[in-house]
Amino acid sequence: MSTILFELGCEELPPKSLKPLRDALQASVIEQLKEADISFNSIKAFAAPRRLAIQITGISDKQPDRTEQKRGPAIKAAFDDEGNPTRAAMGFAKGLGIETSELTTINTDKGDYVGYEQTIHGQATTELLPDIFQTALDNLPIAKRMRSGSGREEFVRPVQWVVLMQDDQVIDATIQGHQSGAKTRGHRFHSPDYHELDHADNYESLLERLKVIADFDKRRMMINNQVKTLADQVNAKAIVPAELLDEVTALVDLPIALRASFEPRFLQVPQEALISTMQADQKYFCLTDKDGKLQPYFIFITNIESKDPNQIVEGNEKVVRPRLADAEFFFLQDQKQPLFAMTESLKTRVFQDQLGTIWEKSERIAKLAGFIARLLQQQGQSIDLDETVRAAMLAKADLTSSLVGEYPELQGIAGTYYARLNDEPEAVAASIEEQYLPKFSGDILPQTPIGICLALADRLDTLVGIFAIDQAPTGSKDPFSLRRSAIGILRILIEKQLPINLVALVEQAIKGYSNESGSKIAKMGDTFTQVMAFLNSRYRAMYTEKGVSVDTIQAVQAINPHMPLDFDQRIRAVQSFSKLPQASMLADSNKRVANIIAKSEGAVADSVDESLLTEAAEQALYAKVQQAQQQVAPLLEQADYTQVLQTLTSLDEPLTQFFDSVMVNSEDAALKANRLALLKQVRALFLTVADISELQL
Repeated sequence: MSTILFELGCEELPPKSLKPLRDALQASVIEQLKEADISFNSIKAFAAPRRLAIQITGISDKQPDRTEQKRGPAIKAAFDDEGNPTRAAMGFAKGLGIETSELTTINTDKGDYVGYEQTIHGQATTELLPDIFQTALDNLPIAKRMRSGSGREEFVRPVQWVVLMQDDQVIDATIQGHQSGAKTRGHRFHSPDYHELDHADNYESLLERLKVIADFDKRRMMINNQVKTLADQVNAKAIVPAELLDEVTALVDLPIALRASFEPRFLQVPQEALISTMQADQKYFCLTDKDGKLQPYFIFITNIESKDPNQIVEGNEKVVRPRLADAEFFFLQDQKQPLFAMTESLKTRVFQDQLGTIWEKSERIAKLAGFIARLLQQQGQSIDLDETVRAAMLAKADLTSSLVGEYPELQGIAGTYYARLNDEPEAVAASIEEQYLPKFSGDILPQTPIGICLALADRLDTLVGIFAIDQAPTGSKDPFSLRRSAIGILRILIEKQLPINLVALVEQAIKGYSNESGSKIAKMGDTFTQVMAFLNSRYRAMYTEKGVSVDTIQAVQAINPHMPLDFDQRIRAVQSFSKLPQASMLADSNKRVANIIAKSEGAVADSVDESLLTEAAEQALYAKVQQAQQQVAPLLEQADYTQVLQTLTSLDEPLTQFFDSVMVNSEDAALKANRLALLKQVRALFLTVADISELQL
């Protein structure tokens, strides 16, 4: 048992790729070691700006020997009647390098064969490792590889050195065109020279002395802790996005956090713009107070131990000032005209070639948002129709602003700032930002009624328009993010408890296009069907992400509810029903009922003739069905689907006895028709909630 160390030294690796490269390298090495049947105690991957490394402890010195059974021709073909080996047997033995006398007999179900058990000696680990590491490097997820120098080897960055050691000995190998050795390099500035490694176990400790923290996770934690400490000193909270933290971790060997400041006058600029430029351009961590308001400080990570940190602080303050000044300039420039005046430019900005300008889209959104607002009013919500329409016409105005031109991620956010500066009603201003919510899976939803109307109208308009021009998502291509938009629509209607029918919304969205010159959608009658099918297909993606079983989703989809809130209530009811002891038997009984009705000839009557119920089991079932019908009627009015299914569990025993005792397909046509009608009523009761025959319990 020994320790193996592999290190690939390069020019600075792409920071956004460093962590994925580390993980992929480790995963590939582990997989290959398992395939080669080489055991080890632990494996650790290292990743720093100029290196990728793997340290394997407790690794076996060689593969275990194994016995491999070789099967040759059948005994009848291998030996003649006198027991002498035939040419077939001799050829088989020769191929294995043995005498025919060493052959054995292998007994199988298909007969007896000649064979031989061959012992294959395991290779030494040191012989296998060079190929294992080279293969792992070849399989790394690198989008574009490069060549350096005169060699033909390719990698994401020029390779400078390779270390491959077993304990204190170098394993002779050529990897990425470089001869392996025991020399590594430290920090580019503090310890730039080569340094000899005395043992593979001492890799991490040697690099720490050379001012390199090779462990990615350790550097990440150091940065996090230092940032928090510096933020606490000014009673602030640092904004530390995970992606930014990973990127900064990948940029430094020796993380040292320093705090700097900027002029408070910049705080008049929308803080999202300041945060965006500091994070994206400078890789800074911004600070806010407890209420989330930006403070005039930022924290940056330097890669050097400076004798005079103040010079580094002043340098970063000097660099960031023009960035913030640019944002300030764009913000002030935009204020030279009111937000509504910006909408004029929307008349020349194309939304989509076949679907007109953004101004035309705004007009459609305004009509659709007004329609949704009236639906909300009918449900007792307080919402101003005029403000809804005005918000819709202002919603896309900031797309023409200088601030959004420089910082596209501020669309909606900038509009809200400008609306407030123009003294627009708060309900109008807040909705401009909320129209884009939710932006991603699990994101927050719009909070205001007008924001809800805009968010729904914008997504519905895009969905209908793109489907109408036959550019629906295909495979992995979804340039207009229609899948995300569809789930956003469903989430808003469900989580905001809005009992609104999708049919009404899609039909109204189609009318918005049909009223335009050219009637883009009026010519495409299947647009409604396609959009509805697409929205319904998103339920599975949305609910499976929440852990709901596919058969539960299918059970509800089978009855095709058009109201997302109603769909969600049915999902919850079926989930609850699935846990009941009667669920499995009732699901099977429903399958049986569905099959019987499907195979019946002609239409099955809706009503049951009580006088034709001759068997005690069918009389008992009919009595239970009538009782259940009375009990579930008020529950259905309240959409209490959970209690409906709970009530219908009373049919479990009568249904079982019915199938045990009653012949449905009686020779008497009247009895048969009556029994089918009874089963149809049973089926109809369950279908008021879902098709539980879809459940796989």
